[in-house]
Amino acid sequence: MLKRAVQLRKAVISCRRCPRLVAHRETVAATKVRRFLHESYWGKPVHGFGDPQAQLLIVGLAPGAHGSNRTGRAFTGDRSGELLYQVLYDNAFCTQAVSVRKNDGLHLTNCYITAVVRCAPPGNKPLPEEFALCRPYLIEEIALLRSVRVVVVLGKFAFDHYLKACQAVGRSVPSPKPQFSHGVVVRLSWGVTLMSSYHPSQQNTQTGKLTYSMFNDVFATARSLLGST
Repeated sequence: MLKRAVQLRKAVISCRRCPRLVAHRETVAATKVRRFLHESYWGKPVHGFGDPQAQLLIVGLAPGAHGSNRTGRAFTGDRSGELLYQVLYDNAFCTQAVSVRKNDGLHLTNCYITAVVRCAPPGNKPLPEEFALCRPYLIEEIALLRSVRVVVVLGKFAFDHYLKACQAVGRSVPSPKPQFSHGVVVRLSWGVTLMSSYHPSQQNTQTGKLTYSMFNDVFATARSLLGST
C-alpha cells in the first residue's frame, strides 16, 4: 500500500495530461502576484495528503492559483484553507488551525484531503475533459484509502465527480442520483456516508452563503458519525 501511495504521488506531481492546465499553473507560478513576489511557487499538480488510515475523506475541486499552486499542499495559503483548517482543528481532525506552508507543522488526524482536479484551472473552472483525465488519480486514492467511512465533498463539482469515480470502480450509486445541496447526507451501499457542503471559497464566505457555523455543523456531524477517537 505504501509503495502504491508513493507511486501515485509521483505520478500526480509529474502529470502533464492537460495542456491548458499545465500552461496556466506554470504561467501563474512564473508571474506570481505582488504579495508573493518573494516566494517560489510550487507550480505543479497538487497531490492528496493526510492519514493513510483515515476514516474521513475530504474532496475539493482544484488547487487555488495563489494558494496550493503556490505552496504545494491542498487548501494551504489561501482563504478557503483558513476556514477549512479552523473547522478541522475545532473538530480534532488536524493538529493546528493555521495552514500557511508545507513545513508549518500541520498534520491531519484520521483525515485525508484531495481534489477532483490536481492543477489550478483558469477561472477555477476545469473543462469536462480535464475532469475525466484527472479522475484516475481520485479512483486510485479511493482504492488506497480502505478505512474511509465518511466522505465530505466541497461543492457540486466535487459531489458529482466523486460519484463518477465511485461508478468507475464498480460501486452502485443510488438511483435516482442524489442531488447536491449543503448539508445533504447520503448513506451509500458500500458503507460510506457521503456529506455535502458548499465550498469554503472566499466568494461563499464573504457573501454569507457559507458561515463558520454551517461549515462546522458538517464536520461536527462527521466527528459524531466516526466517534471521538
